[in-house]
Amino acid sequence: MQTKTTHTKQKKDLKKRKATKSLLTGSIIALLLVISPYLFYLYEGVPDEKIWKTPFFTYNSNYFESAQLAIWHITNKLAPLLLLILWFLTCRNWWYHAILIPIALLSFQLFSLLNDDTEYFDAFEIYYIIPIMMIITPIVYLIRIKLFDKLIHGIDLKKIEAELEEYERKEKEQQSLLINKQE
Repeated sequence: MQTKTTHTKQKKDLKKRKATKSLLTGSIIALLLVISPYLFYLYEGVPDEKIWKTPFFTYNSNYFESAQLAIWHITNKLAPLLLLILWFLTCRNWWYHAILIPIALLSFQLFSLLNDDTEYFDAFEIYYIIPIMMIITPIVYLIRIKLFDKLIHGIDLKKIEAELEEYERKEKEQQSLLINKQE
């Protein structure tokens, strides 16, 4: 009797820990979603000068000639990137891998913004995304086909494979019977 009570108590403690963890994770995600519009306006706190000095760092805006303009470009890539990453991590749909394509595009664009030697940005990143698209698109399409066949048409690929194996087995039996008759 004592072990059953202890086991039930352990289950309750486990459920409570999972609920607490879920509440904490949900709260962090909600907080990030709530502050995301403010990320777009972070650039307003940056001076409109080429060199931005703070007690923590000094930022020299080489290409943009204005630290405020550089931060504006960075936040306009970073905020949607954050939202897409949150969407990817929390999405439960079958097509969630497709979200990786805009994540990769924004990541490449952000990297080119942070690279001071880049003269042109947002121009050639689509070419870097093509290999990623060539991998993700067929995967998403294959998942879609499998789900569509199973859920809409009621086709179970495992049953079809089993039937094909049965036909192959019967065909081999018939061929072996024919060979035995000819001998």
